[in-house]
Amino acid sequence: MEYLSPGNGQTKQGYLWACKRPGADVSFTWATSRAARCLDHIIPADFTGTVQCDGYAAYPSFANRSEGRITLAACWAHARRKFIEAAEGSPQHAGWMLLQIQHLYRIEKQLRQSKAGPQERQAVRASQSRMITDRIHKAITRLKLSRRHLPQSAMGKAIDYALTMWPMLTVYLKDGRVEIDNNPVENAIRPTAIGKKNWLFIGEAEAGQRSAILFTLIEACRSRGIDPQTYLREVLTKLPTLTNQQIKDVTPAAWAKAQKTAQQQKAA
Repeated sequence: MEYLSPGNGQTKQGYLWACKRPGADVSFTWATSRAARCLDHIIPADFTGTVQCDGYAAYPSFANRSEGRITLAACWAHARRKFIEAAEGSPQHAGWMLLQIQHLYRIEKQLRQSKAGPQERQAVRASQSRMITDRIHKAITRLKLSRRHLPQSAMGKAIDYALTMWPMLTVYLKDGRVEIDNNPVENAIRPTAIGKKNWLFIGEAEAGQRSAILFTLIEACRSRGIDPQTYLREVLTKLPTLTNQQIKDVTPAAWAKAQKTAQQQKAA
């Protein structure tokens, strides 16, 4: 996302980092860099656990500095996208890979429908998903060794991406708390990606964090089925008269709960 750079007569590139904890809202953080050090301001210094991400190099760099406290989990949606891009040039091999990945997603769909908890998800993945991922790994390893696809071809890039990310792509099999992909975050990012094409740039750098706060609130509304404009109009109108202790009562979660209660009382 570009921002104005006063005095230089130009714009510079800024970034919105998106982060989501399972069961919680997506939060956005603004930075004028994509360096690994930006993650120091997003992930708590004492955090121990799994971070699911794409293949951007900042994440391994950050994890390497954690002295083993952080495990990276990759996103199968990103791996699948590579094979989709390769399907036109290598329909047979890419098609087979996509079919196997589809099997993995079908298992995840069944787990969601049955509202399976972490332990059940881990058990099902070990008994069903593991054999599919093993099959995929053997196939892409054979293709890599056969040199049937040039490294710079779409299929060659898809194979290299999957092999490079493989240890991280299989983390979800061993931890039922981890999703197969980070699509919830990807979906939250999409409106900002579409929007920046319309507004071209924001104000100076300081405006970036204000935008990040607004995007966080708007996404919290969207995830609850709240109209963001209605919410922001009411909350911003009340805000000047609220104390710090009352802020917790006008968060999107609290506001949605209050609206639901009011509707139930009205219906009664």
